[in-house]
Amino acid sequence: MNAEFESIDVPTAEAMWRSGDLVVDVRMAEEYASGHIAGAVHVPLDRIPFLLSTLPPGHVIAVCSMGNRSRRAAETFARLGRTSFSLQGGTKAWEAAGLPIERSPSPGPRVRESWWRRLLR
Repeated sequence: MNAEFESIDVPTAEAMWRSGDLVVDVRMAEEYASGHIAGAVHVPLDRIPFLLSTLPPGHVIAVCSMGNRSRRAAETFARLGRTSFSLQGGTKAWEAAGLPIERSPSPGPRVRESWWRRLLR
């Protein structure tokens, strides 16, 4: 089932962002920390169905690095009943346009340890 969403350019996304529409960055934590649209909420792509109810109501602008994952995210939001948009060119296009980007301290490396090693401790 293909859910309807719209791909939007940077000027349209900026106008929506300035009017208070929700920007959701769907990248991994390390990518989000390295630079995201100012005020964007971080919800990794695979967590959208589980965290949707925690987001405020209204339009959702899905964002990733270049626009590929955000299209999948916008489709997921639409399938789950939200009016959604995907930013063409992602944060790279946003930053290239000179628009506000925030950087966070790196979340640090993830420790990858198998579940059975934890059990043996």
